[in-house]
Amino acid sequence: MAENTITVTVVDREGKEHVLEAPTDMGMNLMELCKSYELPVEGTCGGMAMCATCQCYLISDTALPEQSDDELAMLDQAFHVKSNSRLGCQIKLSDEIDGIKVELAPES
Repeated sequence: MAENTITVTVVDREGKEHVLEAPTDMGMNLMELCKSYELPVEGTCGGMAMCATCQCYLISDTALPEQSDDELAMLDQAFHVKSNSRLGCQIKLSDEIDGIKVELAPES
């Protein structure tokens, strides 16, 4: 695999796994990665944690930074929220999350 690249596994809403190569040197987040691979993620607000259309469930035991107040507030209003819900736009692509596995939340 190329330098500055990690592996991200995304399970789509049909249960199909997509193993994606993700650049860590472009300042991208998980929502942008999903969109670049044409996975069905809206990201309506453009990554501002102001909608929940990029909600996903963390499946792997990857350690992620604490959720911001904005992310928690948005998830508080979202549908299909679980204890492992995160907003994809708030998960930055970095070496620390190499091997992360998430599942896309159902559309509301």
